[in-house]
Amino acid sequence: MAARRGDTLLFPTPPVVAAHAAIGGKKEGEGPLAACFDELSADNFFGQSNWEAAEKEMALRAARLCLKKAETTPDNVSLALAGDLQAQCTASSYALRELGIPFVGLFGACSTMAEALGLGAALCSAGMADGLLAMTSSHFCAAERQFRTPLSYGAVRTPTAQWTATAAGACLLRPAGEGVQLCAATFGRVQDYKIKDINNMGAAMAPAAAATLLHYLRDTGSAPADFDRIYTGDLGHVGSQLLRDLLAAEGLLLKNHVDCGCILYDAAEQTVKSGGSGPGCCASVLCGHILPRLEKGTQKRVLFIATGALMSQTTFLQKESIPAIAHLVELRSPQQKEENG
Repeated sequence: MAARRGDTLLFPTPPVVAAHAAIGGKKEGEGPLAACFDELSADNFFGQSNWEAAEKEMALRAARLCLKKAETTPDNVSLALAGDLQAQCTASSYALRELGIPFVGLFGACSTMAEALGLGAALCSAGMADGLLAMTSSHFCAAERQFRTPLSYGAVRTPTAQWTATAAGACLLRPAGEGVQLCAATFGRVQDYKIKDINNMGAAMAPAAAATLLHYLRDTGSAPADFDRIYTGDLGHVGSQLLRDLLAAEGLLLKNHVDCGCILYDAAEQTVKSGGSGPGCCASVLCGHILPRLEKGTQKRVLFIATGALMSQTTFLQKESIPAIAHLVELRSPQQKEENG
């Protein structure tokens, strides 16, 4: 059972990530992390007739591959926690329609993967779920059509804009056993610094990442230097610098920070402007890059902080500011369990 300390849940007997899978599209296959994906498609339609169906197919493939790697079936999964950027989380809903697993839809925008991991760990720790799927996805073309302008419009992207990843990630959580340990979760509070530029998500989300990290550090008595890496979800290059500036104002120099949106693509070569974004960005980097490093023991202890901008098409047109949220999970290598054992 979890113990609560401030905004943070601590898991004395940590649930584990028993298996994980990452799926990506064409641009992800051209980036520096291409070798980390379990599957890449040069066809961003994934064999479907439209972008939205393509995202559903991608999420479904990630879930099925994750279950295959765990050598289990949907019948042995108690619950799926999933979300995406499509209205009413339709990509996740349509994917889970085919799997037949009990489903709880989540929406934290690009923060959804950490939200799913934190909630999933709490349910597993409380004995309310045995096998639990935590998964998210995003698709560049579907997101542009929904939140900005259809690709055929040919809008010019600003330097602060980010590229929504065409990617999906899925993790199978279990209450105990072999796998990367989920040791703590901090659920964030909504932050709003009155940013209104829909093409500058990094500026909107950086304060949320800073606030959640500060809450976690105060709740646990930890320091940034206690971790091999502190990963944020998709602040991009602009938001990452703002995060470091915000923390420096609090007396914290963040020297071990890595942003998933900055490493998924080569910003200089791939015309992604400020970097990657989308729920699939941090989910695929987590499943393809971060978790394997923890499994091998090349990293022992990391923080994973996924950030999300919570506007909608309607609030943007109404000239509302963009509130943001960040959720955090602490991950530890299986080797740490053996060393402490």
